[in-house]
Amino acid sequence: LTAGVLFNLGLLGYFKYAVFVVDNAALAIGASWQLDTILLPLAISFFTFQQIAYLVDCRKGEVAPPSASKYLLFISFFPQLIAGPIVHHYQMLPQFENLARKPDRLFLFLLGAAFFFAGLFKKVVLADSIAVYADPVFNEVLVSGAVAMTDAWIGTFAFGFQIYFDFSGYSDMAIGLALLFGIRLPLNFNSPYKATSIIDFWRRWHMTLSQFLRDHLYIPLGGNRHGAGRQLTNMMIVMLLGGLWHGAGWGFVLWGGLHGGFLIINHLWRRLAPRLRIPGRVSMAMTFLAVMFAWVPFRAETWDGTLAMWQAMAGLSGSTSMTADPTVDGAALAILIAFVWLLPNTQNWLSYGDGGDGAKELRSRLSWRPTSPWAIFNAATAVVALGFMIGRPDAQEFLYFQF
Repeated sequence: LTAGVLFNLGLLGYFKYAVFVVDNAALAIGASWQLDTILLPLAISFFTFQQIAYLVDCRKGEVAPPSASKYLLFISFFPQLIAGPIVHHYQMLPQFENLARKPDRLFLFLLGAAFFFAGLFKKVVLADSIAVYADPVFNEVLVSGAVAMTDAWIGTFAFGFQIYFDFSGYSDMAIGLALLFGIRLPLNFNSPYKATSIIDFWRRWHMTLSQFLRDHLYIPLGGNRHGAGRQLTNMMIVMLLGGLWHGAGWGFVLWGGLHGGFLIINHLWRRLAPRLRIPGRVSMAMTFLAVMFAWVPFRAETWDGTLAMWQAMAGLSGSTSMTADPTVDGAALAILIAFVWLLPNTQNWLSYGDGGDGAKELRSRLSWRPTSPWAIFNAATAVVALGFMIGRPDAQEFLYFQF
C-alpha cells in the first residue's frame, strides 16, 4: 500500500508540482534553477486519487479483483475523467459487469441527453458569457494594480458565477455522457451557493473530492478523535492540501487556507454558541459572501493582484476609473443570484440521485419524463447551446481542466 500510494503521488508531484517546487526553492536561496515546462498528463489529478482509493480498499479487503480490462475501464472511463466526479470501484465496477442486463437503457440514454445539453447550456451560454464581466477586471488589476470598488465587486461576483456554471455544467455533462452508456455517476455538485454554512458548502461543491479528502486524509490524520485543537488543525491541513491540489500556485494554497479558516470559525461557532441560530437566508448570504471573497486569490494570477482586488473591494484602491457598467452588469448578476438561489437544480428537474432541494415536489409535478414536450424543450436547449458554440469563436475551456 505504501509503495503504491507513494508511486502515484510521486508521478503527480513530478508532473504537476516539480516546476513550482524548483522555482520557489530557487527564489528562496537566490539560485537560478529553472525547469523546462512539463506537459501535464490529461486528468492525472483525478485518476491518481481513484487509484489511491482503490489501493486503500484493496488493503482493507473490500475489493473483489476485477479483470485487467475492467480495471483499466474504471480508471479511464472518459465522461468523468477530466474534472470528476472522483469515483470508487464499488460505484463503477458492478455497473460495468451488469451493463448488458440493464432493462432501462433507452430511458437512461434519453435522460443522459437531457443532462448533457443542460450542462452544455450552462457552460457555453452562461459561464462563457459571464467571463466577459470577470476577465476585464482581473486583467486590469494585473496591468494597473488598481480598479474601482464597483469593478472589483462586479468582477469577483462574475468570476464566482462563471466557475459555478462552468463546474456545474461539466458535472451535468459528465453524468449525461455516462448515462448514454447506461452508467450512473455519483452527484458532484448540488447547488453550493444555497449553502447556509461553509460546512454545508463543502458538502455541495465538488462533493466527491470532499469525500476523498475526508476518508483518505482527514480521518487518517486523526479526524476529530483527539480533541478540538487536533480536529481544527487537521481541518486546516486538509484544506491547504486541497487548495494545492487545485493548482501549483500560492493563490490556490491561500484559497484553501481561507476555506480552512472559515471551516474552523464555523465549527467553533457551533461549539461555543449552539443555541444562537442565524436565520437561513441571512446565513446563506453570509456564506455566499465568504465564498466570493475567497474566489479572489483563486482567480487572481499574482499576490499583488489578490491584494489589489481586496483593497478595491474595501474601497481602498483610490481608483475611480470604471471598466464595468454598474447598471447593466449589476442587473445581470442580480438575475444570476436569483437563478441559483430560487430555481431548482438539474438533478431536481431530472429526478436524479437524491435530487437535492425541492426534489419531492418536482417529481410529482414538473420532473423530466421521456415525453414529447420535454423532447422539444431538450432539443431547444441543445440548439441554443450549439448556436452559442458556433457563434463564439473565443469559447473558453472548462476551468477545471487546468487542475
